[in-house]
Amino acid sequence: MSGGVPTRSHRMRRVLSGPRPEAAPVLVGRACALVGLLDIAAGVFPRFRHSRMHTIAEVLPGALGPFAAALSLSAGMLLLLLAHGLKRAKRRAWRAAVVLLPAGALAQFTYRHSLVGVLISLALLAPLLRHRDQFSALPDPRSRWRALANFVLMGAGSLALGLVIVSVHPNRLVGDPSLADRITHVLYGLFGFEGPVDYQGNTSWTVAFSLGALGLLTAVTTIYLAFRPEHPAARLTAEDEARLRALLDKHGGRDSLGHFALRRDKAVVFSPSGKAAVTYRVVSGVMLASGDPIGDVEAWPGAIERFMDEARAHSWTPAVMGCSETGGEVWTRETGLDALELGDEAVVDVADFSLAGRAMRNVRQMVKRIERAGYETRVRRVRDLGDAELDRIRRAAEDWRGTDTERGFSMALGRIGDPADGDCLIATAHRIEGAARSTSGRAAVGDGWADDRPGQYGDLKAILHFVPWGTDGVSLDLMRRDRSADPGMNELLIVAALQAAPRLGIARVSLNFAMFRSALARGEKIGAGPVLRVWRGLLVFMSRWFQIESLYKFNAKFRPRWEPRFVVYRASGDLPRIGFAAMQAEGFVNLALPVPRFLRRRTVASRACAHAVAERDVRAA
Repeated sequence: MSGGVPTRSHRMRRVLSGPRPEAAPVLVGRACALVGLLDIAAGVFPRFRHSRMHTIAEVLPGALGPFAAALSLSAGMLLLLLAHGLKRAKRRAWRAAVVLLPAGALAQFTYRHSLVGVLISLALLAPLLRHRDQFSALPDPRSRWRALANFVLMGAGSLALGLVIVSVHPNRLVGDPSLADRITHVLYGLFGFEGPVDYQGNTSWTVAFSLGALGLLTAVTTIYLAFRPEHPAARLTAEDEARLRALLDKHGGRDSLGHFALRRDKAVVFSPSGKAAVTYRVVSGVMLASGDPIGDVEAWPGAIERFMDEARAHSWTPAVMGCSETGGEVWTRETGLDALELGDEAVVDVADFSLAGRAMRNVRQMVKRIERAGYETRVRRVRDLGDAELDRIRRAAEDWRGTDTERGFSMALGRIGDPADGDCLIATAHRIEGAARSTSGRAAVGDGWADDRPGQYGDLKAILHFVPWGTDGVSLDLMRRDRSADPGMNELLIVAALQAAPRLGIARVSLNFAMFRSALARGEKIGAGPVLRVWRGLLVFMSRWFQIESLYKFNAKFRPRWEPRFVVYRASGDLPRIGFAAMQAEGFVNLALPVPRFLRRRTVASRACAHAVAERDVRAA
């Protein structure tokens, strides 16, 4: 491989190939989960407690004294909550389990004099103590929102489980309570009050204590999450950003995704020499990097080693999305990870681009039609725009976003018009005043109609934003358009950017990333096999939600060269988890609590105001 990257020994490869979970944490975590499920079953279902499993159920940790059902539920849910952390070798989960299991063993011996119950607790405790060195993973990043999320999820789970508890005693019910009465009884019981449902014998006490235990557990876990020390989400510090920009100034031309490392919701690790870095974000326990490492390729192994050390320290799953072929070779060679082709990046060489020829006929006709309708384009660097116009572009881009969630991670910067991003490129489309109109005030364009009346953003109708790619290239960041504008705005602006590129010193333009491009291209050709055709059909079906085929066809209009991009992963079993984490990072899946749109707009406006104030202060200084 080119670049002169030094080769490491197989021994170093094994050292860096972590953080692969050890057998002990995984087995202990699974054992805790199994015991937790049995505890819950023993606490919820009376028949389970008096079935052939009675002997086992009676000696499970927590199943003791007159409050057996309630304590069994509590212990079971706590063990289930701890199981995931134990499988990931989390130190805090280990500490909690080491406290919980002896307490259960002591209770079994004190209240029931049950040696079997003591043995079950100690059987789980023994491997915990024996392999304590393997439970060393640090906590994940977290915020106060986890407490509210826990309250909502635990509350919903407690309500559902409470309905089961209330309904599994049909022979003990007094009367025939309705579903509303049962829900009311559960809600009252979670807060420790008696509800409208009544039972014969001691069943009322069993149900009441069980519901109270669920409510208490929800409250305790929520309070713990609310008051524990906060570990905020990843943020790029000003010092880290300055160091990354210095590396990009020297080596930014190597990777078109390099500038996206400057997203401020990423963290970074540097090589010991400081000549290379890897930026990442932790999503659902996955340490997700994007693109190639930044900096000198000779220093990449040092940055990769730091990345893997950080993943091992927190028991995160390491993954890299969208690295180049060179980057994939270095990652796999230095760490022992595997790589899988994810798709292709469309790169247009400006010197070879032309609207002439039959292959460009559709794009050429579309551009000419829109230009005749009264549109003009402007392509400028961010530093050449005035403050008022830049603010208008920012507000329009925010308002024209199709979703409430900002999408993008590996190929998105997440901001427009920052003073530090003066080399970024903005292409805008404007509706010229006085264009031909119909009597209704709408201009006829092709097969559709476009509103020609001035809007809140004046004549601005579409925006494209590009980030620098070294000194002679740009990479597409975002595309936004007014929904009332004519179709074809994105094609118009890409052509305008390519035509303006020579005077701006730009020789190459990176467009969108097309996932599974090769499968789509080969699957539609004559002679494609049945497996390839089925795979292509599945991709076309998924394109209804993820724009897989549409992005490929859009990019192909400009006759680009295709550069393969890869995902680097530890094991095949990690791919579903990595894929889900990547969808969260890219904004396709949002597990966070929704923020009302009017509040989100106010937040954006506040940020824009703060940005303007900061820029004014800088200029004044």
